[in-house]
This record gives sequence, structure tokens and C-alpha cells, in this order.
Amino acid sequence: MEDTVGTGGNGDLNANLGWRRTGDPKLDKAVQQWLDWDRNKWTRAQVESLVAAGRLEDLRSRLCSRMSFGTAGLRAPMGAGFNRINDLTVIQSSQGLHAYLCRCFADLGSRGVVIGYDTRGQEESGCSSQRLAKLTAAVMLSRDVPVYLFSSFVPTPYVPYAVKRLGAASGVMITASHNPKEDNGYKVYWCSGAQIASPHDKEVLRCIEEQLEPWSASCWDEELVDRSSLRTDPLTQINSCYMDDLTSLCFHRDLNSSCTLKFVHSSFHGVGHDFVRQAFRVFGFVPPVPVPEQKDPDPNFSSVRCPNPEEGESVLELSLLLAERENARIILATDPDADRLAVAERSDGHGWKVFSGNELAALLGWWMFFNWKESHPDPADTNSVYMLATTVSSKILQAFARIEGFHFEETLPGFKWIGNRIHELSKTGNRVIFAFEESIGFLCGSIVPEKDGVSAAVVVAEMVAYLQTRKLSLNQQLQNIYRTYGYHVSKTSYVTCNDPPTIQRIFSRIRNFAGDGSYPKACGDIGIVHVRDVTTGYDSSRPDLRSVLPASSSQMITFTLQNGVVATLRTSGTEPKIKYYTEFCAAPGERSAEDLCHHRSGRGLCDITALSVLQRRVPAGGGAPEGDGRSAGRVPRTRQEPPDPPLRLAPPPASCGDITSGSCFLSSDWPTGDQLSPCRKLEVY
Repeated sequence: MEDTVGTGGNGDLNANLGWRRTGDPKLDKAVQQWLDWDRNKWTRAQVESLVAAGRLEDLRSRLCSRMSFGTAGLRAPMGAGFNRINDLTVIQSSQGLHAYLCRCFADLGSRGVVIGYDTRGQEESGCSSQRLAKLTAAVMLSRDVPVYLFSSFVPTPYVPYAVKRLGAASGVMITASHNPKEDNGYKVYWCSGAQIASPHDKEVLRCIEEQLEPWSASCWDEELVDRSSLRTDPLTQINSCYMDDLTSLCFHRDLNSSCTLKFVHSSFHGVGHDFVRQAFRVFGFVPPVPVPEQKDPDPNFSSVRCPNPEEGESVLELSLLLAERENARIILATDPDADRLAVAERSDGHGWKVFSGNELAALLGWWMFFNWKESHPDPADTNSVYMLATTVSSKILQAFARIEGFHFEETLPGFKWIGNRIHELSKTGNRVIFAFEESIGFLCGSIVPEKDGVSAAVVVAEMVAYLQTRKLSLNQQLQNIYRTYGYHVSKTSYVTCNDPPTIQRIFSRIRNFAGDGSYPKACGDIGIVHVRDVTTGYDSSRPDLRSVLPASSSQMITFTLQNGVVATLRTSGTEPKIKYYTEFCAAPGERSAEDLCHHRSGRGLCDITALSVLQRRVPAGGGAPEGDGRSAGRVPRTRQEPPDPPLRLAPPPASCGDITSGSCFLSSDWPTGDQLSPCRKLEVY
């Protein structure tokens, strides 16, 4: 550290401040820019403290790179830095968005922008979703663009719904959904109501880079939002219209009104409680029993270790306890921004079953088509009906489509791809009646081109009420679906990796498994038939070796095995995770639940497929893997740490037989420090 530098360009706030140069010209420039531009006293103090402490790597991490659009917009930890969510980066993002909207919409001044927010906040950064939403509005208002800013927190689907309903040019939702409490996000919707995708996302990022310096003091003025005549609060209108439109998904109101079942609902300290209650009333139900500790907003998510209902029983403990006390049979859990839904069902004498996203999709897909067919008896009507799923999700809807005659399509992971495909199909007179992604994101009907936990919750409730009149549980109906359309056994899990170079080495190793450009030819003792690498555009199953899916900005490789297992490894677009998705699909009547060892062997194969590839040693420098391609090792640490307790996959049950034989089942010592750690889901037996 050397030389003291004064700061300027920010009025009295910087008049008497100085900082010592770091000796790194690029970093010094970034520090200077931050101190010149940032008017938030908390985040300014964070940078000043890091400079004073000489924490150069932390400064480089925060100031020398920027966020990019992932599968759900911009998402990052809150705090100081150009690659964090904070006042300055939200103002920069909003300026860039405004600049791009001006290029695309000559009538932007009359159409306006919709802005919503969730309940997140971080005291040490002076940062909250509400404040960031107001700053987004201030940027638009400073250029005389009308804004529809909700006066209170809303579910994420309300923003795209409002964009379509109000004819707005765009929408912004400030949320990090189910991410840890430290995170926040900036989610952008186009005039279609779908999330922005290529080329819009790339062009918005380019415009952000061209608009980094805040335009004026007005961009920081929250009071401007409160006094501007161009600001409208759409909450009452949009909530009323949304609830009215929900009736299009209600098929059995009389049954709902007489339903005696109790439902428990958790909103995971987020926005969902009041909206789910209203939806239940619209369908004729008695509102669900709320989990009292979790029904009110809490940015710290105090009662859960992770605000993600997809994690299952480990985060549903309070819901399960309440359901036992209330003698409720069904638990519905929406994530903090209420765009996703988890469901658990009491099974008489067998405890509780928490449904996976793929299992819920099988049930909801069946339910939506069953009711659509009731009102459209002419088989020709199916010619314009579609269901959609992301490519890493279960193929169960594809099995439905083969038998029932409607259309099924896959998209890249992320609902932005589904939403945009819905828009394209609607322009040609086609209708998407259901879509999903395996991470418990569901779209029922055509109310909004986005996953929606509120509508999904009440649709599940009606399905439960209907099945009760047939003396069926959700799980029993799921088995009926499998018997009709074929058993589909899937496994989804992930490992956390906080070191991007390690992730790059893992995927480089897979692409150069036995030399340059050579993918693995076997997983354990099971041959690999096809490889599709969407990131590079390669697909060995096609004559031209080119993938038909668009190139993915995330890493994503799919393997098709000789035994029918399909496995995909990909990096998350919103979190530091390597995810894996595997599924064993059987044709109708081909396999029984007993043949699949009641799903044990199929799920074992799922873990084997991913882990036997990932658990190979990466040599220093990230070159070709060590060993013969069949033995397991570990991904090395990027810094020396004491060894962690090994994660051990228990041996498969004896009844699994030859399906899990050979060298696939491995006992390995995954590192569980800062670089790579498995989630608890890996302990499958």
C-alpha cells in the first residue's frame, strides 16, 4: 500500500476522505470509481475498511469483475462491490436497462416499467429489496418513464403478470428467491411477461457497461418516487385481476367447498402467506393453517437453515410438527418469493412423503390434461396443446404426450426459456397448459409465463380434494400414472463449489477424459451411448454432431447410458453449485416398482452416474485425469486444509442385484471445505 489519494466527484461525502493506493493500477482505478460513485454510507465504509486493512484479494473479488445474467437474472450476495447486489449496482443496472428499452420501445414513455420486490434485507449494507426497488424506480422516473411500483412486497409472478396486464415495456423484480439470506437479485422481464433471454440479456449488459456512472443525484432519491405523478401503485388492481384469473384453473369448486381435509402452509418467512390464503378462498377452500413461526416476513429466515423448500424434510420440520398437531394430511410450502412449491403428504402408517419436483410434475401434468380433456372431448383439439419442461427435468410429460397425443417440448434449464417458448407458441395459436422445471417450479395454465407457487398450491389442493372422493392419495395416483405411462425414477442433487477454477477443471477433465476432445465412454461398468455438450454445441447422437438446443452460458453435459439412464451435469446459473440430474425411464408395462427395487436401484444408478465421473482426481494444472477412468479419487483442494470427514455412500441393498454391481459404488473422501462440498442429499441409502 502506498500514496494517499483524495476522492472527489461525490460532493461533501468525500471532501475530507483519502485512501492509500494498493500498488495495483487496475484495482486502484476500481477503488477510486467506487468511492466516487457510491452514496451508500454502509457499502462505502465496507470498501474503505478493506482498503485500510490491505485486503487486496477481497477488493479484487468485489471490484474487478461484474455480475452477468444467469438463469434468473442478476443474483449475488448483498454488500459492497461491482459483483454484489447493492445501491450502486442496481442503479447501474437500471440505467442500462433504461438505455436498452429506449432503443426497443418508441412508446416507452407511455408504456412504463413494472417494479416489485420481496422481503429481503441486510442491515450491515443498508440494503433491502424495497429500497433497491425504489432506486430502480428513481432511475426510470429521472428520465420521465412511468413506473408501476408495488406499495408492498409481492410474489415474483405478480411482476410478469402485471407487465402483460398493464401493457408495460418491461418489469423488474428485486428478489433472490430461495437463495441464502445474504443474497439478493435483479430479475428482468420483457413486454411478453417472459424473463429476458438472448439477445436481450447480452444487450442490456452491454448498455449497463456504457452507463456505469450514476446519471444524477435523482437516481439516489427515494423521495422522488413518493412524490412523482408518474408513479402508480398497481397492487390492488393486479391482485384483484390475478385472483379473478385464478378461477380459470378451478374445475371442481363444489368439491372444494365441501372438502374436510386440512392443509398446512409455510411461506418460509417470505411473501406467500396472504396470497395463498386468498387463492384458497377463490377456489372455495377453507384457508390453510399457517406455520406461525414462518408466516410473517423475516429477512434472516430465522427458523430454517436454508430458505429452500426443495431441501425436503430437513427444512419442513415446523410444518411437519404442525401438521401432526392439526391432523392435516397435506403440507404446502412456498419459497420466500412464492414462485415455487413443495408438497408433502401423510401416508397412513408410513410417515410423510415429500414429493420431488419431478413427481409433482407428473401429478400436475396429469391433472391439467385430465381437466382440459373433460372440456375438450374432440381428439383433434390436442393438436394445439403443449406441455413444456426443461431438459434436466423428468421425461414423464414426454411419455404422456406419446399416449395422449398432445405436443411436448424441452428447453434449456431456467424458466426464462420456458416463458419465451410459451410466448412464441401463443403467436401461432397454440396453448401451453402446463410446464415445469424439476426444482419445484410449476406453471399451471396460461395466467402468467413464469413459475408460480401460489397458483400451483391451490391447484394441488383441488387435486387432493378430487382424489379424496376417489379414495386415492397423491402417492397412490402417482403410482397409477407410472403404471399407465411408464415408471420414471429420478435423482437430483448437487455439490457446492465456491472456486470457479475448480469448476472449470472438472468440466475440462470430462471433455478431455482420455485425451484432447475425448468424452468418457463408460460410467463404471456401464457404457455411455451418447454425449450431448450444450455448452460447446456438440451432440454425438445427431448426424451432424450439433446440438439442437441453444448454446448454454452455463456448463452442461448430458450422458445417455446403455441401461437407459440419462444423466446431466451442469453448473447452476444462480448459486455456486454443480448439479446433477439422472433418470431411469421405463416404457409402460416394462418394469414394475418391484423390478426397480421400489426406486432404490434407479436412484442408486443416479448417484453412481454423477459421482463416478466427478469423483476422479484432477491433476495439478487441470489436465487429463489420473487413473484408468474407473477408480474414484477426489477433486483436489486449491489450498491446504485439514482433511474433512469422508462422505461415504452406503452399499446398495442386496435386492438391487446386478444393476448396481461392479466398481460404481465407491467410498470416497470428498473435500467439504470452502472449495467443494456435497449436500446432504447424497446420502441416499
